[in-house]
Amino acid sequence: QVQLVESGGGLVQPGGSLRLSCAASGSIFSINTMGWYRQAPGKQRELVATITSGGSSNYADPVKGRFTISRDNLKNTVYLQMNSLKPEDTAVYSCNAYVGAAVGGGRVWRAYWGQGTQVTVSS
Repeated sequence: QVQLVESGGGLVQPGGSLRLSCAASGSIFSINTMGWYRQAPGKQRELVATITSGGSSNYADPVKGRFTISRDNLKNTVYLQMNSLKPEDTAVYSCNAYVGAAVGGGRVWRAYWGQGTQVTVSS
């Protein structure tokens, strides 16, 4: 099986920074796109940023210029550096990865989700 474990959330003042990490583990032979999503109370989950295995990234408009996504393919880990945080960035942040894993003697591709980490921006 494959697990995604996030870390790095917390409480930060407006204008501050946080760095989220998400490490994938298990019977992994390859990971394609990895990304971060967020869900604020009473709202639908939304895309924050994605990054391909080759390093091409994509950002949602509200975070462009403030957030940076990166990944370490050797560690199967994706990061989200969040700067100039605003109260409206408050949400549960979850990572997602499209993983090729060894399952039952074969190889299966599917998307996996982490458990989520709370980010609260407040003074």
